[in-house]
Amino acid sequence: MATSRTDPLTLDVIQLIGGVVARYHEEYDRAAATHALTGAQARVLGLLSLEPMPMRKVAKKLKCEPSNITGIVDRLELRGLVERRLDPADRRVKLAAPTEEGIRTARQLRDALDFAREPLAELSEAERTVLRDLLRRMLGEDDGR
Repeated sequence: MATSRTDPLTLDVIQLIGGVVARYHEEYDRAAATHALTGAQARVLGLLSLEPMPMRKVAKKLKCEPSNITGIVDRLELRGLVERRLDPADRRVKLAAPTEEGIRTARQLRDALDFAREPLAELSEAERTVLRDLLRRMLGEDDGR
């Protein structure tokens, strides 16, 4: 008889992670709606506000199809929030990059997300570091820090 990973503690952790993800998406969608954006558009804009990147990389980070990102970037571009630029390192590659208005909008979206920020502020720096490192490890992004 094979043992399964459905012990009560594992199930509890899975349920809690699901709850955190659901609440994050609900809050992000509400914040996005105040700017007449979809949640997906807001997430793409937020990611691009960190650094311009090719749409294929955006799709990989958000775990979706590149064609979906192309449509989202098209709509953000029509709104004046994103523009396409040639990559200075490789002029064959186009980058999606936020405009000044896109950067302002992304900042306003981040500022509206109280759900995670407020509970995290109650954790010590050491606790936040442990949580970050555990989440990175769970996602296979453990970089030895």
